[in-house]
Amino acid sequence: MDDLLDVDRLLRLHESSVERWHTTDIVHDEREALWKLILLNHGHNFRLWHEEDKARESGAKDTAIATVKRTIDKFNQQRNDAVERIDEFLVGALAEAGVAAPPDAPMNTETPGSVVDRLSILSLKVFHMREEAQRKDADAPHRRKAAERLAILEQQRVDLATALRALLDDLAHGRKRLKVYRQMKMYNDPTLNPVLYRSSADSA
Repeated sequence: MDDLLDVDRLLRLHESSVERWHTTDIVHDEREALWKLILLNHGHNFRLWHEEDKARESGAKDTAIATVKRTIDKFNQQRNDAVERIDEFLVGALAEAGVAAPPDAPMNTETPGSVVDRLSILSLKVFHMREEAQRKDADAPHRRKAAERLAILEQQRVDLATALRALLDDLAHGRKRLKVYRQMKMYNDPTLNPVLYRSSADSA
C-alpha cells in the first residue's frame, strides 16, 4: 500500500502552521480527512502552549488561574481525542488496504497518533527556542544556551520522525499490529471525577 502518512509533509505542516498562527488566527484549512485531524491536534497543542503561559504570569490572580486551568483541561481533552481519531483513521486505512497483521505480530509502545502529537509539541518547542536563540535583547550567554538547546530539540525531532517512518512501514507491511489506545481521561467527566459528581450532588 502507499505510505500511511507522509512524515515529511507532517513536519512541514507543523512548522509552517506554528509560524503562521503566531501572526494570524488558527485556521484548519486541510481538506483531506487525515490531515484535518492532524491539524486539529496541532491547533489544540498550540492553544495549550499559550494558555499555560497565562497561568505562569507572576501577577495572575487565583480566579484567572482557575479559569486557565479549566481551559487547559478542555484543550487537553480535545488534543487527546484528536490523537485517538488519527489512530482510528489509520486502523481503517490498513483495513481498507487489506493489511492484516498476524495475531502474534508485536505492537508498538506508542501509536502513530501519539507520535504525531509529540512531533507537534516538538515543533512548538523548536519555534520558541529559536526565538530565544535569536533574541536581540538577551545577552550572548543566553542566546548561546538557547542555541545549544535548539540543536538538541531539532535532533530529537529528526530521531522521532525517523522512528515514526519505521513504525508506519512496519504497519503497512503487517509486521506490527495497530490498535487505538483509549486514554479514558476522567478529569472532565462529571460521572467519573469524584470532585465533579460530589459537587453536583451537594448543589442538588
